[in-house]
Amino acid sequence: MFDPATLRYDAAGLIPCIAQEAATGEVLMLAWMNAESVARTLETGRVTYWSRSRAAFWVKGETSGHVQELVELRLDCDRDCLLALVRQTGPACHTGRRACFYTAVRDGDEVELLAPEA
Repeated sequence: MFDPATLRYDAAGLIPCIAQEAATGEVLMLAWMNAESVARTLETGRVTYWSRSRAAFWVKGETSGHVQELVELRLDCDRDCLLALVRQTGPACHTGRRACFYTAVRDGDEVELLAPEA
C-alpha cells in the first residue's frame, strides 16, 4: 500500500506536483502538495494542493468549477516530484488560460501563446 510519508518533501514539508491532461499530454500547471494533500487527492479523486500563500488546502476547482479529476498519480525516480494525470474541466490557470505555461521565450523575446478562455 502506498504511503505518502515515503515521498521526499522539502524543508517546508512540500513536494512539487505537475498537472498534465491525461488525454492529450498537455502540461497544465505546477503546484505544491504536502503529505495530507497527497492522501486527500488519492482518497477523493479530486486533486488537492497546498496553497503556500494561504497556508491552506486548495481543492482545484472548488470555487471556480475548473476541476481536476485524478486519473493517475505518478512519482518520479527520486520520489521528490509528482505528476498528476488529470481530466481538466475548464482552464487550469488562474488567469483563465487553459494552462499556466502560456509564455515562451523565442529569440530573446517573450511570446504569449494562449489567450484567456472566454
